Amino acid sequence: MAVVESERRVDQSAIKVNQAFIIGLLLAAFVSNSALLVALVALVMVVGAAAPALALFQFIYRRLLRPLGVVKPNVMIDNPEPHRFAQGFGGIVLALGLAALLAGVSPLGWALVWLVIALAATNLFLGFCAECFMYYQLNRLGIPGFRYSRPQRG
Repeated sequence: MAVVESERRVDQSAIKVNQAFIIGLLLAAFVSNSALLVALVALVMVVGAAAPALALFQFIYRRLLRPLGVVKPNVMIDNPEPHRFAQGFGGIVLALGLAALLAGVSPLGWALVWLVIALAATNLFLGFCAECFMYYQLNRLGIPGFRYSRPQRG
C-alpha cells in the first residue's frame, strides 16, 4: 500500500537540535582551529544521512533532550528525505572543507565550513532549508532518486 505523502511526518524539533549542534560544534572548530572537530561533524552528518537510526545529534534529542522536556516535539507533515539530502550535502561540503584544511588551503576549508554554518543557521533561525528546496526542485525536474514532492499543508 502506497503511503500518502500528506500522512508522512517529521519532528522539526529533532532537525532544529541537529542544526544547533552542527552550528555550535563548527563554530567551536573555527575558534579552536580544529580540523578534527570538523571531521567529527562531517562524519556525524554523513552517517546520519546514510543511516538515520545512527544520527548522533538526533539520538541526543530523542534519548536525552526530549525525555527531559528540554525540547518539546514539533511533529509536522513533511518528508524526511529532503532533510536527509540536506544532511548529506552538508556532510560532503564539510568533507571537502576538511580536505582543504588538511591540504593547507585553510581559507577555502574554513569558507566551506562557514557555508555549512550559514545553511544550518538559515534553517534554524529563518525556517528555510536551502537543500530541501534544492531536493524539491530536482523532484520537479524528474531527476531519479528525488522521489517525493513537497507535501501540501493545510
